[in-house]
Amino acid sequence: MDDKVCVIGLGEVGFPTAIYIMERGLEIWGYDIDPNVIERAKERKIRATTNWNEIPPMDTYVICVSTFIKEDETPDLSPIFDVCEKISQKATSSTLVSIESTIIPGTSKKIWKEIFNEDVKLVHVPHRFWRGDPVRYGVKQLRVIGAVNQESLDAGLKFYRDILGIPLHIVSSVEIAEMSKIAENAYRYVQIAFAEELRMICENLELDFEEVRRACNTKWNIKILEARDGIGGHCLPKDIRYLDYLAPSNTLLKAAILVDKQYREWLKTKFRVIR
Repeated sequence: MDDKVCVIGLGEVGFPTAIYIMERGLEIWGYDIDPNVIERAKERKIRATTNWNEIPPMDTYVICVSTFIKEDETPDLSPIFDVCEKISQKATSSTLVSIESTIIPGTSKKIWKEIFNEDVKLVHVPHRFWRGDPVRYGVKQLRVIGAVNQESLDAGLKFYRDILGIPLHIVSSVEIAEMSKIAENAYRYVQIAFAEELRMICENLELDFEEVRRACNTKWNIKILEARDGIGGHCLPKDIRYLDYLAPSNTLLKAAILVDKQYREWLKTKFRVIR
């Protein structure tokens, strides 16, 4: 198998992705701007560098860089555009570019047209990696795939499904795939925020929240989550704000964000600590 793959971004998602691809027998390179993660990759026998010029032309580029939220609460997708500009220096019409990073609807098409001049194959296969259980919820799990055109979809299916053995749910457009990732993370955020608010209500009434939760969860269609230390991590707080940005008139998303903020303040008062 002579497929050459470059994974861009060797962090929480990109590093296990690179290892998985290498273990499937493909020639793998890694690129990141952090020397520390490059050293970690090299310890696992992955050829990796912080110097883009050292990366030879690849058949496939898998983008796993982080995206962010700006101070004004708007999406910051500049890392995606920056790496795609780099890829465009080496890409040909046969190149497959896969964006696994979280983006908003319209991003893939914009990149395909404005950076690649519609001259590469481009798919969006949002990651679902969870470090809490990398066996069941790691690189190889059911994933969504969308593409900018049929030729791109065919190339993406060959790479992910046929070569990597990753099960795929095919959607009709790349915009559906883009929306699915932020929607599923925003949904999870709202679920946790409900649990947080329920805990505050229960404890204000001097009721045991955990016992109430367990009682509710005996019903076949109820699954109230735990309420812990606030909704942390990188993805959920960012992705609900991406969805909020797309629908500024919404009420539920804004309320969930407010609940989590209030819950954190409530925890500070309750335990007399700053978390």
